[in-house]
Amino acid sequence: MSKVLVTGATGYIGKRLIQKLLDDGHEVFAILRIRHSGDGFLAHEHLNFIYGDFADVEKMDPIPREIDSAYYLMHSMSDRTRDLEEIERLIAAAFVSRINQTNCQQIIYLGGIIEPNVELSAHMRSRKGVEEVLHQAKCPLTILRASIIIGAGSASFEIIRDLVEKLPLMVAPRWISSRCQPIGIVDVIDTLASSLLNEKMYGHLYDIGGPETMTFKEVLLRYAKFRGLSRWIIEVPVLTPRLSSYWLLLITSVRFSLCSYLVESMKHSSVCEEGNITELLPRQQMTYEQALERAFQKISQNEVLSTWMDAWVLNKENPDLAKYLEVPQEGCLKNVIRRNLSGNREEVLDRIWSIGGKKGWYGYDWAWNFRGFIDRIIGGTGMNLGRRHPTEIKVGDSIDFWRVIKADKEKGHLILYAEMKVPGEAWFEAIVDETTYQQSAIFRPKGVSGRLYWYLLLPIHLLIFHKMAKQISL
Repeated sequence: MSKVLVTGATGYIGKRLIQKLLDDGHEVFAILRIRHSGDGFLAHEHLNFIYGDFADVEKMDPIPREIDSAYYLMHSMSDRTRDLEEIERLIAAAFVSRINQTNCQQIIYLGGIIEPNVELSAHMRSRKGVEEVLHQAKCPLTILRASIIIGAGSASFEIIRDLVEKLPLMVAPRWISSRCQPIGIVDVIDTLASSLLNEKMYGHLYDIGGPETMTFKEVLLRYAKFRGLSRWIIEVPVLTPRLSSYWLLLITSVRFSLCSYLVESMKHSSVCEEGNITELLPRQQMTYEQALERAFQKISQNEVLSTWMDAWVLNKENPDLAKYLEVPQEGCLKNVIRRNLSGNREEVLDRIWSIGGKKGWYGYDWAWNFRGFIDRIIGGTGMNLGRRHPTEIKVGDSIDFWRVIKADKEKGHLILYAEMKVPGEAWFEAIVDETTYQQSAIFRPKGVSGRLYWYLLLPIHLLIFHKMAKQISL
């Protein structure tokens, strides 16, 4: 049994990799930024949590000295690119300083394929910068660079699905003809797991992709064929990367930073050129259509383990994450509603635990959707078009534009933190005892603009939240 450290543990890749490593018999130490966010994982005797943020390394829990290998899966998808490279390098350097105090024998880093001899975007430069910093560790580094990843909940899959499902006719930039090798998420996770303590891979770089090379245009058209849809794509020369990102923002559920990252990546080919990992780790890889089939199976069976929405978006610089985990009492404006339960407590809890997504918010859903639309227009997360599971809630889940920070169904206590753009900070709290339902909307305003925002919307909020409380407590 190897002792394995996993950073980015709550992310799309991290959650799935942890499950694979545990299934393979390893002991996993998962680093989590949010205390108690480990509640979102299935309990396992060989799963341990280390709390802390490499942006504030002095406050982190200690990393065991006996670590054998470490996965570096931390990637910033912030809209801020001005100092992105510097921030990513500082975080990677903090990681290296901690790893150098352990017996770690290998670092495994997952990034994106970088086409040689091209001008890189800020995101891709930051990825390359992280590689350079990780090379400074005492132990050898294994670098894996992936093409676009296809799996239920991946940002690439969700963008492809939204575009093809919603648009019979697409206008796209000419660089939609760039080539790629779509790879199934199962193959990515298996490759990461197979790289663990593989001495032949120490100090080497490998590009990883699926068995087929195609253009991004073919990616869309083959998805359409898979779904039995007729779609047409017209190429035009006038769409800049930023305009393309805004266009995707209007059509897809994925937030702007991810749209921007994907568009910048699409400008260049992401075809495997570095290393020859198929000879080193021979396996039968999924075709593009097989990866799509598996993704839809997982969605239909409500077995999506992780999604692109799992990463927290606090829109703050160097946030103290601990302060968001409890609803504040001071300096807040509140809308508190108490109602006697009309029905069974368990039925009320079921309604609360089904909130958002396709179920909606128990009244005035058009208003919630309009608020989500406005949020996306100004660069926020928007409604994200739903939730991971229709009736199950775990700490760290995303529900529309809310983040779950407490979910104790037995005690009847749910707390959500708003990730929408507001002039302040907002929480939603629901508490159910044997006879009473209490619902609270809490807002901590930032300056005069925050107070104006609260009082201007107060009449609308009173309508929305009173109807919501009435429908839930029936």
